[in-house]
Amino acid sequence: MTDAERDARLVVRAQLGDRSALGELVGHWHLPVWRYVRAMLGDRGRADDISQEVWARALRALPRLRQPDRFAPWLLTIARRSVQANLREGYDKNVPEEPAPGRDEAGIVLDRTQVADGLAGLPAREREVLFLFYLHDLALDDCAQILGVPAGTVKSRLNRARRQLRDQMIEKGYSA
Repeated sequence: MTDAERDARLVVRAQLGDRSALGELVGHWHLPVWRYVRAMLGDRGRADDISQEVWARALRALPRLRQPDRFAPWLLTIARRSVQANLREGYDKNVPEEPAPGRDEAGIVLDRTQVADGLAGLPAREREVLFLFYLHDLALDDCAQILGVPAGTVKSRLNRARRQLRDQMIEKGYSA
């Protein structure tokens, strides 16, 4: 059974009033939603608040979800809209900066903090598409649905984002 099939079954059970299915669904998706919101906002406190808003909206709308097999794109669309609304309100003026990661040149692979630092330096559109495609492992069509753009636009944003991330990491002294 795929993740999408498991989610679809849990959604249907939750729509029928099964609280354990709802708890399992939230338990599985809470951290991915929080990570997405955190990556887009850059602040743990705001990510906590916005993630709670995302879940409140999702739980209110869950009974109306007509395509349970599309739960992941549906939920991440709610998260994206919540992030956009928060950014529009202007609360991103004083985002605290993360401390610079220590550099360990012994290995060829970058650690998570170095990649996160590189992602944080990208414009929001590019950071978002990388996050959805690579970290949430969504298909191009799902990314396109969440972002509200054609699949070709997702491809071009991915290409631009990968290039910008690579250039930024080279600029910081990491080899390509």
